[in-house]
Amino acid sequence: MESKQIEENKGRLALEISKTISFIPTIIDAFQTSDPSKTIQPIVEKIRKETGAEFVVIGNRDGTRYAHPMITKIGQKMKGGDNERALSNGEYYISKAEGSLGPSIRGKSPIFNHQGEIIGIVSVGFLLEDVQQQIINNITRVLIVSFFALLISLLGSMLLGRNIRRDTMGLEPYEIATLYKEKNAVLHAVKEGILAIDNKGRITMMNQKAKRLLQLQGSVKNMKVDGLFPSKYLYEVLSSGNAQTDIELVWKDKTVIVNCTPIIDETSIKGVVASFRDKTEIKQMLNTISEVKSYSEDLRAQTHEFTNKLYVLLGLLQLGEYNQAISMIQSETQTLQFQNSVVFNQIKDSKVQAILLGKLGKASERKIKFEIIPDSYLDSLPSHIKLSNLIVILGNLLDNAFEAVYECENPTVKFFATDIGRDIIFEISDSGNGISDVEIPFLFDRGYTSKKGTEPRGYGLSNAEEAVLELNGIIEVQSNPESGTVFTVYLPKNVQGDENFG
Repeated sequence: MESKQIEENKGRLALEISKTISFIPTIIDAFQTSDPSKTIQPIVEKIRKETGAEFVVIGNRDGTRYAHPMITKIGQKMKGGDNERALSNGEYYISKAEGSLGPSIRGKSPIFNHQGEIIGIVSVGFLLEDVQQQIINNITRVLIVSFFALLISLLGSMLLGRNIRRDTMGLEPYEIATLYKEKNAVLHAVKEGILAIDNKGRITMMNQKAKRLLQLQGSVKNMKVDGLFPSKYLYEVLSSGNAQTDIELVWKDKTVIVNCTPIIDETSIKGVVASFRDKTEIKQMLNTISEVKSYSEDLRAQTHEFTNKLYVLLGLLQLGEYNQAISMIQSETQTLQFQNSVVFNQIKDSKVQAILLGKLGKASERKIKFEIIPDSYLDSLPSHIKLSNLIVILGNLLDNAFEAVYECENPTVKFFATDIGRDIIFEISDSGNGISDVEIPFLFDRGYTSKKGTEPRGYGLSNAEEAVLELNGIIEVQSNPESGTVFTVYLPKNVQGDENFG
């Protein structure tokens, strides 16, 4: 590229010089004199020395020289055989040819008289040997500069590489990419919400669980944490460098447990990572464990009740009271057939069936009449209504009804369920003494109870209400001393409610 560029530049320079000389009036007029060389030679030599050209030759139409660097060559024929285009066609051009001084790059220009006739030619040239020497000099200079630039680049690359390795802890790029992918997978796999901020309080990372808990949409990267999440504890950790654990705070009607850990490098605190989890999940898990235990006790009570009945039957048979034994068996069979017919034929959801069977045994043991309304009908429940939700809702309401009628005369609890329409409806009524109008507003408050005793109470109805609200449902209560209390639960069939139903 350098060689080609230098040759092109020399050719253009030669052509421009030859053009300039061809238009000099003194030279044009000298062609009309008896001795043109006397006028032309001094002018041309001065131009040659000033421009640095190797030669400037002027000849007439026959190619006889009127000017030449070597005076002895004046009057002789021009060499090279490349004058035809200028003398015949009047062209300006660049050529390569070998003249009396050797191979050269030449600029050729015709000389026109005042009548526009071609009367001669100007040939300005640079020897190829000089051009090649200039090319070698230029390339040598470029190579030397390039060598030192390369050396400096290598040293800079080594220093930069060492600095980058220190920042990346010696990891290769593919290892960093692998770690990044693994980090993203872990962040989105954990159940806890995870949030990271830098030392200016800007969010650098937040996983999907955190966005759901904090009810955020879209990208929050580089946004200030203030307003998106209670930032007091984050800034305290950022300023002190001390981790804070198991902080309980309320955010948008949610109770959240937060752990904050500082990000520390060799010299300073770079940011804070906070992990948080909705306490309602933990609470739900504890409630589920408690209700499963209660359900287990209900099944144990049912087993105990049937064991007692079997012992009674055994006694009657041993005493020979066969008619009473048969009557007892028929009575129990009719009751079980009726109950099982409703439970298994009209209540199609296995989760509700299991809860009702457990409560039937418990009611039987406590001598409570537990009726499942024959008009009840329930298909399999939607997948978003979990067993844990049903245990908390139905289990607590039925237990509360059992306790309300336990000491009453003719204790009766009734259960009704239907899924006709957009909602699933559960109705539980009891024949108890009812609830006063003063107590009803506080009925679902955590810890509130009208019962006496040292055992902690007042959590069942509160848990039931929380489970209903979690499913976007409604729980209602109606009560009076004459007819007892009725709890009605409405649960939407879809997650968002009933706006998209059908």
